[in-house]
Amino acid sequence: MIRCRRSWQWALVGVALSLLALDGSAVAADMAVKAPALNAIDNWTGFYLGGHFGYAAGKTSWTATEPGAAVPTLGGSFDLFNAYDPFKGTGSYFVGLQAGYNYMLPSRFVVGFEADVSAPNMIAGTQTISSAPIGQASYNDTVLDFGTARGRVGYAFDHWLVYGTGGAAWTYDKLTRIELAGTPAAGTAAVGTTEAALLWRWGWAAGAGVEVPIAPNWSARLEYLAADLGGRARTFPAAAQSFNSDLMLQSLRFGVNYQLGADLSKSDAVTKGIPALDNGDISVHGQATLVSQYALPFRAPYSGQNSLAPNSGRETFDVDLYLGFRPWKGAEIWVDPEIDQGFGLSGTFGVAGFPSAEAYKVGAAYPYARLPRTFLRQTIDLGGEVQKVDAGINQFAGSQTADRLVITVGKFSVVDIFDSNKYAHDPRGDFLNWTLVNTGAFDYAADAWAFTYGAAVEWYTGQWTFRAGIFDGPVVPNSTDLDPTFGQFQMVGEVERRYDLWGQPGKIAVTGYLTRARMGSFADAVQLAALTGAPADISAVRTYTSKPGIAANMEQQILPGVGLFARAGYTPGDLETYAFTDADATLSGGASLSGKLWGRPDDTVGLAGILNTISSVHQAYLAAGGYTALIGDGKLPDPGPEKIMEVYYTLPVLAWQLTFDYQFITNPAYNRDRGPVSVVATRLHAQF
Repeated sequence: MIRCRRSWQWALVGVALSLLALDGSAVAADMAVKAPALNAIDNWTGFYLGGHFGYAAGKTSWTATEPGAAVPTLGGSFDLFNAYDPFKGTGSYFVGLQAGYNYMLPSRFVVGFEADVSAPNMIAGTQTISSAPIGQASYNDTVLDFGTARGRVGYAFDHWLVYGTGGAAWTYDKLTRIELAGTPAAGTAAVGTTEAALLWRWGWAAGAGVEVPIAPNWSARLEYLAADLGGRARTFPAAAQSFNSDLMLQSLRFGVNYQLGADLSKSDAVTKGIPALDNGDISVHGQATLVSQYALPFRAPYSGQNSLAPNSGRETFDVDLYLGFRPWKGAEIWVDPEIDQGFGLSGTFGVAGFPSAEAYKVGAAYPYARLPRTFLRQTIDLGGEVQKVDAGINQFAGSQTADRLVITVGKFSVVDIFDSNKYAHDPRGDFLNWTLVNTGAFDYAADAWAFTYGAAVEWYTGQWTFRAGIFDGPVVPNSTDLDPTFGQFQMVGEVERRYDLWGQPGKIAVTGYLTRARMGSFADAVQLAALTGAPADISAVRTYTSKPGIAANMEQQILPGVGLFARAGYTPGDLETYAFTDADATLSGGASLSGKLWGRPDDTVGLAGILNTISSVHQAYLAAGGYTALIGDGKLPDPGPEKIMEVYYTLPVLAWQLTFDYQFITNPAYNRDRGPVSVVATRLHAQF
């Protein structure tokens, strides 16, 4: 089973990178020159790749049989459907990829074949069951991943393809039984005993859809599918029960396809990538990133529950679609569905300056869907020089004036707007370390994936930009759920000044923030631990309070292709980290150099250093056995500053970007007794 699961994950990686790879410099040229327009005569013949985003509902019927029984003794059914919860980000939505081939007959009938794979957010349901022989238990069915392999038959009207589809379907499910009360007469499960089983389901799927050209080589479609997955049985030994269950799934999905053409040997999608869709009012971009990291063996005389483990490796993978619509002049609506999979080193524990910003505070072995961004941006021109705006991720092509007002409302990341830096801000393209791509002491409001709801206003005037925003906070520090009442929130302000130094552009920005939320005081936690004799626990002393902080960042081009950057930040350090990381004062800086200097213009090398520190009371809390969201070795007898060096080299491989990264970490988690740590990484990234 494990081999099958890993094979499916790596297959998804390969499909995503093939779909999303791009040499960004070729986008405009490929769209304008090479891509033939879709038409109603011959366009539907050929191979295609695409992505989809949809919502699903399911139903399962089950029976349970006791040992020795000739027939099932219990049975039932329940729905697998979860409404969208915007503050938890959960629901029965899914994101996936598809690939296929169509052939259009002279009669304008179209036949084809398609395979797809989808990662759900939460297609799951639970039922409570009870009887005298078993006591009371809950039974849950969760669809981890699913897909189909189908034929298609349709008819090509003028610029429309209407089709029916049918074929094989599969799901990979997790069944969970939890004993809630009593003990099964023939089993050993005590109250709280949890048993889980994984199983493949196989069956059929059928449906219909409509597909329409929307830009050169691009089409969009809406499709309905119903799937019937056959019955499968699994035994829960401690409960002494065998469950047999089936599954029905229905889904409605929106998708986009890129037409590769009938002759793949003539397609340059692999070598140059897929051009983005930017037709004026509709935009589709995408990216895929795979990061693999390994922490070499290092000195670790003791460890706690949040310690970095020596001689350990992890990987993360994500693929995103960026779907944009321009409803009126100056306005942009963006929806960014995403698939995530994997873990940071040691489950994203053990280092305040964590070595991969592609790793979140939560991880998953199986790919799952998220909706990290859904926002509206309105740009209001106020005059001055007219500037060209190139199309890109979450950005329409067009123009803007130098003086302008930009308003952003919805779900996005605070650091999409604030603390930006040209040379160190994108873990998919430059540095990986958390406290290089953002200021370590900037404890910005976010859920466990670094996103939140809020509103921001940016006023560009001359060489100055003034920014202000207000954002929702997590309901509990460093948690997955945002506060639905907006009772915990953060206000952020920033002043940016752009300038030229010896004819080279640069900028400096100062950011301040104030958080109002329930947070724990380190001093209170240490005092309580002294009274009880138990390890310090920050969650036991949380009260509604305020946390301020300030950050600054600078970028300076030295000459074209060579730039320097620096960041610094401070927060008093008396309160726990609300949503980012354990750094009360931070200083970082480095350089980025283009390969133009040595005849490889598409290569980049970066070198940077970080110094993170925490307050004395923060140290005392860790010394008292306390744990934070990221660090804690169980004790801290010899604290010291966390010092990190990172160097990376990025080079193109066909349409992808391959990066080799090395980080050297002294005093991980501010502990002189552990380390130093060497972390090596590779990153494979493609985008269009």
